[in-house]
Amino acid sequence: MKLLTYNTSENSEPRLGFIHNNQVIDMEDFGEISNFPLPSTMLELIDMGFELVEELNDMVAETEASYFDEIAYEMNEVTFLAPIPKPRKNIIGIGLNYTEHVAESARTLDTTGKLPQKPIIFSKPPTTVTATNTEIIKNTQLTEQLDWEVELAVVIGKKGKYVPKADAMDYVFGYTVINDISARDCRREGQWIVSKGQDTFAPMGPILVTKDEIENPHNLNLSLKVNGVEKQNSNTKYLLFNINDLIEDLSIVFTLEPGDIIATGTPSGVGAGRNPQEWLYNGDVIEATVEGIGTIANTVKEI
Repeated sequence: MKLLTYNTSENSEPRLGFIHNNQVIDMEDFGEISNFPLPSTMLELIDMGFELVEELNDMVAETEASYFDEIAYEMNEVTFLAPIPKPRKNIIGIGLNYTEHVAESARTLDTTGKLPQKPIIFSKPPTTVTATNTEIIKNTQLTEQLDWEVELAVVIGKKGKYVPKADAMDYVFGYTVINDISARDCRREGQWIVSKGQDTFAPMGPILVTKDEIENPHNLNLSLKVNGVEKQNSNTKYLLFNINDLIEDLSIVFTLEPGDIIATGTPSGVGAGRNPQEWLYNGDVIEATVEGIGTIANTVKEI
């Protein structure tokens, strides 16, 4: 399913929906016409287990088109919010997870250039999350070097500890897009959370695509544009540690839980790796795209 969190001009409260025949269907309303109580938030849906998604797919297929007319919104009638507007925990970030990004970081940042032997893990607080078509806040008292990073994000669907690599995909609920905004001049003694963790530094969306819709998450094109000019273009097949690797490693370190979000890393082409280096400024528009999921667009606002 293609799931979203949205609101409308008539109702500012976040609502859970899904896309069907290029329209937005409210999840709770669909439950009412189906006589099957359904949740109103993405986290509630994830908590109910991936089996519910399979049931929903069957229910949608069996519902007459006329029933959808009563509960459908046109796409331009809704505002897309982040799929999980308020994660329960920090987003799990993975650093230096594409070989060419390792090389460009070594040229311009204080990294060694050696390929990591284990995933490099950092985090982004829940307050970093923002939606497509919102502003990324550049606090000029903190940073002059604001940068972009398009990433495939994995959303965990069930609790897992010591998950074997071979079973890792059983723990995936779905996928979304994250732009891992980074203030390159805010790293402190090798620690990244000040660089990565400022408010609005995790644009996410536009939707959450359940895992059954993505045939192979390790063969998805991902790209990023700034003011219409392409800066990044790669494919998830070049991940140094793939999703299976990451889930195995992370679940050894700490328990993964439903709704956890893993940002899997960015390919080469970030501003810090360019010659000369490029940064984001007031009014710049960044579009981050992952194949099969969509594009998120955000505008920089300096304060």
